[in-house]
Amino acid sequence: MGTSAHATSVERALAILEFLDGARRGWNISEISRKLQIPKSSTHVLVRTLERQGYLKREPGSRGYTLGLKLYGLGRGVMRNLSLPSQALPAMRALSEQTGLTVHLAVLDVDQAIYIQKVEAPGLIRFDTYIGKRTNLHCTAIGKALLAYTTWQRQQRFLSRGSFARYTKNSITTAAALRQELQRIRQRGYAIDDEEEELQIRCVAAPVLDSAGELVAAIGVTGTTGQVQEGQISWLGRTVRQAANRILQSQSAGGGWRTAAGMPADGVPPAGARP
Repeated sequence: MGTSAHATSVERALAILEFLDGARRGWNISEISRKLQIPKSSTHVLVRTLERQGYLKREPGSRGYTLGLKLYGLGRGVMRNLSLPSQALPAMRALSEQTGLTVHLAVLDVDQAIYIQKVEAPGLIRFDTYIGKRTNLHCTAIGKALLAYTTWQRQQRFLSRGSFARYTKNSITTAAALRQELQRIRQRGYAIDDEEEELQIRCVAAPVLDSAGELVAAIGVTGTTGQVQEGQISWLGRTVRQAANRILQSQSAGGGWRTAAGMPADGVPPAGARP
């Protein structure tokens, strides 16, 4: 096998891992082959190799594959080498305590957001998110906050897709609608996911920008529609942005970093919050 063939195999293996990372269920070999347009014979070899090495695992009682625990170990190694997740943790814990909600920190990675830190809310409600998980840009608050404040070139490249997946009746599915939403986000300084990726879930997120106004990350809160009512969103937007400022103030090497200007007006804090 020549160098070119080896490179193609590596690219295909990485494509499989990235595809399954964003999947909501296990996918079998035939489905992966069709979705990624990789010959079924090649897909079979790659998937079985990745399974043997611990990077994929087969779902019990099915032929579907999901990511294996070995990737979790690699991800933890990457996170240990990043300073932002640890430096953001005190502000994130304070935000969770203040709002009673789960808090995420994410960065932009190609055309998805990837969670690099998480603080669980007190109580019994838990969300299926974890450090290293990828999520959509067009239908999540943290994703839209990242997309609204990334470079014009990256934003336009993403919008050039023209259409986007619908997860609920509230999902934004066209480039025109998403472009308008991004303009609104920049005007108010925070993004909202109002049951756009999952019904009965609301999120509010704000960008973390450096002193030059360039995107670093995004921080957001997540709760049920009972926890995050419509009248509480502006308060949450203000509170999340204050947390973003605290993260930047903790950066000893990044003095003067800031979040976007234009603080929204006060709203009503969620039940159990401590304004």
